[in-house]
Amino acid sequence: MAKRDYYEVLGVEKNASEDEIKKAFRKLARQYHPDVNPGDKNAEEKFKEINEANEVLSDPDKRQRYDQFGHAGTDPGGYGGFGGFGQSADFGGFGDIFDMFFGGSERRSNGPQQGSDLRMDLQLTFEEAAFGIEKDIELPRLENCSACRGTGAKAGTQPARCKKCQGTGQVRVTQKTPLGHFQTIKTCPECNGTGQIITAPCPECSGRGKVRKTRKLHIKIPAGVDNGSRIRLSGEGEAGTKGGPSGDLYVYLGVSSHKIFERDGEDILMEMPITFVQAALGDEIKVPTLQGYATLKIPEGTQTHTVFRLRGQGIPRLRGVGRGDQHVKIVVVTPNKLNEEQRKILREFSASSGQDNYRSQGKERDKGIFERLWDGLKG
Repeated sequence: MAKRDYYEVLGVEKNASEDEIKKAFRKLARQYHPDVNPGDKNAEEKFKEINEANEVLSDPDKRQRYDQFGHAGTDPGGYGGFGGFGQSADFGGFGDIFDMFFGGSERRSNGPQQGSDLRMDLQLTFEEAAFGIEKDIELPRLENCSACRGTGAKAGTQPARCKKCQGTGQVRVTQKTPLGHFQTIKTCPECNGTGQIITAPCPECSGRGKVRKTRKLHIKIPAGVDNGSRIRLSGEGEAGTKGGPSGDLYVYLGVSSHKIFERDGEDILMEMPITFVQAALGDEIKVPTLQGYATLKIPEGTQTHTVFRLRGQGIPRLRGVGRGDQHVKIVVVTPNKLNEEQRKILREFSASSGQDNYRSQGKERDKGIFERLWDGLKG
């Protein structure tokens, strides 16, 4: 009987990704596994078929040969069905389903291992983030015990090799299943995967080989960092095991808000209040910046919410040259406490003013605000 197309067996397209093939295989394997369907010969044959298809399509080399030559491009004797099951390190491509039903294998290296990475959150002021700063921070971390040099054994003694795993840190466990005998590799329960037994523990670290200490670190924060920026300090994490390197420290930065300024990338935004007299007649005003005060010329007839730009008064570029700009939004403030003389002057001004005084400062053909309002009422 001719074999079915492997893609058809798994129900995936020929351009399916490795992840899609893996998900399809797992779904079908759960459905047709013999343990789920005891005594069902049809399910057993289906299971063999999807296992064979997965062995080919999950292997890039085998899949390439299959795509080019079809079934003739693969060796059916090597992985066609249960004939090759259990003969390879991955149980004939059956490892995923083995994990699902039998818990899989546990592998733990008993050689040098890198220490864990650490994270620290550091809050900065708006100015510290803009200009950069150097800070001293305190970091609690696990370090190798100085008394035993990280071995966990009392000075003058050495850890003994674990007899149960012969120093490998792993033991083989054989399980009997309806499909046969399966052998798995698990972490040695005697030495917890270290391959060693400490008979005389170090009194300083109680045999753990590590102690918790708080260290002071000097950190340089460059100008221009923003909220969420991250700084990596290599080797400042927790100590490694058996001579392995230390992990890294990642410092995540938060930036506090400012009373006046708001940040937009490398630019700074702010609102500047002026009187309506300054707006009408024009003026030169002092505007606060991160570097002090700058002079800003207000043209005659400036409208509220007009935005002016101060070049180079923004945030330093973190990965470049120069600085951003500062954008100043003008807010015209109306007086709310007038005496009678001031009211009289404003009434006289209003009576002597025509609509031309309120015409927008754009193109000459633009209509004034009162003309647009009148046109809207008439419409």
